[in-house]
Amino acid sequence: MSSKPCCWVVVPAAGVGQRMGAQIPKQYLSIAGRRVIDHTLERFLCHPQIAGIYLALSARDGLWGECEFADDARISRVEGGEQRCHSVLNALRALKHQAAVEDWVLVHDAARPCLSRKDLDHLIDTLINHPVGGLLGVPVHDTLKSVNAEGNVEGTVSREGLWHALTPQMFRIGILHQALESAIHKGALVTDDASAVELAGFQPKMIEGDAGNIKITRPEDLQLAADYLSRSD
Repeated sequence: MSSKPCCWVVVPAAGVGQRMGAQIPKQYLSIAGRRVIDHTLERFLCHPQIAGIYLALSARDGLWGECEFADDARISRVEGGEQRCHSVLNALRALKHQAAVEDWVLVHDAARPCLSRKDLDHLIDTLINHPVGGLLGVPVHDTLKSVNAEGNVEGTVSREGLWHALTPQMFRIGILHQALESAIHKGALVTDDASAVELAGFQPKMIEGDAGNIKITRPEDLQLAADYLSRSD
């Protein structure tokens, strides 16, 4: 493997964010006077170890051209897919024409704008010599309940060893590409990249990050994200 592998970023942003109930996809909503996706992309564009970003957008997306970084040469647009995993795979297929298989790819949610520079540095520094990769996460602290289809509690689930998975999730490009191809071929529409790598027989490394690295999924998350951004580094 190369002694100095490059770090690339893939941002799947082809979703519509139905739970937000908004007229536009959640990545284009405004926080502190800027679009969510502009906050998100800036985190990587300002980092010296990031070689470039591949952004997966819907073919019908008409809003990206209005964003701050729409003309930034470091960002390559690719067509998104039906599910998140298809969007990531499309981006990896394009990226492999420019990057080496042993390079790193950091896959990050477009609607996760509060990633701190500290967490990004920690993720890269911890994994840069790892054979496979890993992801940011936070331990589960709340009590977990198992609930049936009628909404009745069936039991309490032990939270020992359980973590909330966050992004970025950072893997060798060759490993993630092959893992996603295999998962989708088998009909496993994985909701995060680590799941595909796990199905391929690997054990990603979990790295504790900041709980403030939230994903915007509901209207109340916008104010919460604004609060985190106002205190961010």
